Amino acid sequence: MTKIKTSRFSSFDIVFVITLLMIGLLGTLTLYSAMQGSAPEGGMPPHEKQLIWWGLGLLGMALVVLIDYRHIEHYAYLIYACSLLLLVYVLVMGRSISGAKRWIELGPIQFQPSELIKVTLILALAKYFHHHARQGRYNLFELAVPFLLFLVPFVLVLLEPDLGTAIVLLLVFFSVVLFFGLTRGSILTLLGAGVASLPMAWFHLKDYQKERVMTFLNPAEDPLGRGYHIIQSKIAIGSGGLWGKGFLRGTQTRLHFLPEQHTDFIFSAFAEQWGFVGSFLLLAGFLLVIFWAFNICSRAKNTFGMVVALGITLLFFWHVTINIGMCLGLLPVVGIPLPLFSYGGSFLLVMLLSVGLLLNIYIRRFIF
Repeated sequence: MTKIKTSRFSSFDIVFVITLLMIGLLGTLTLYSAMQGSAPEGGMPPHEKQLIWWGLGLLGMALVVLIDYRHIEHYAYLIYACSLLLLVYVLVMGRSISGAKRWIELGPIQFQPSELIKVTLILALAKYFHHHARQGRYNLFELAVPFLLFLVPFVLVLLEPDLGTAIVLLLVFFSVVLFFGLTRGSILTLLGAGVASLPMAWFHLKDYQKERVMTFLNPAEDPLGRGYHIIQSKIAIGSGGLWGKGFLRGTQTRLHFLPEQHTDFIFSAFAEQWGFVGSFLLLAGFLLVIFWAFNICSRAKNTFGMVVALGITLLFFWHVTINIGMCLGLLPVVGIPLPLFSYGGSFLLVMLLSVGLLLNIYIRRFIF
């Protein structure tokens, strides 16, 4: 029988939960301000849809918390396999929007399987390392199975195409592998292979993806075309100044000069209204979430829980880093949303389920 030293309810970190809810509230308010003057989609404003997804996500998070994560470990490969089948299904039967097949229609809602694979891949990797943990560093031969677990969804996501999600999968996978340790020869081999594959990777990029990279290198070359997104994002952030222009008073946002201000560039819309101080506090909130999640890694009772917590932490970290880097013009625009902030039901649902896994591992840290 499972024994826990303290009450499960007292095991919750209330500061962490409040921080998450505050970030979500700020995200919904920013979404509301960003969509002022826009025609609602399907008769419902985006911020109201986001609230519905928040409700579904919180319900799913609660259900995940109630299931002992050690039971989830038994079905990790099955959950991963189901996610792969959804990726295959979306390529064959999914809805195509702007030349990309990423969505499955479930009645009045759309679901994006590529968001789900981010978490299910972490579960599969955690199960593998839980049963194949070893002392010392790994070589490439010993990582053949984890690499295959990563490669299959990576290729399927690229075929959609969804470069942003593919990059996140790549970063999370190699971050987890580096955490366990690679031999020096393996690291040099991977670096060499990565450099050698760059020309081939460039050749296989879509034209619009190549344009994003070139725009990142020189956004001023086409300020009214390819460089418009980055330039307007920088203007919005800079115009916020120290204290910001105030809620609903951002000119770049209100006049819709800022493209994709409810998804990829929602941080720019927030920074314009709340300035440097508001942006600093928001980043501090994300850092608190990431540091709290890292703390779980060292307190998990087994390798499976540790890798799951690590993978989810890295998932948050890379999303926050890349999204804000995009908005500041420090990284190419690759379509990666800001966790708990950007508009998108599938992404929000998966992030809240991930939080549920973190809480699951956290409240069972006293199990023996």
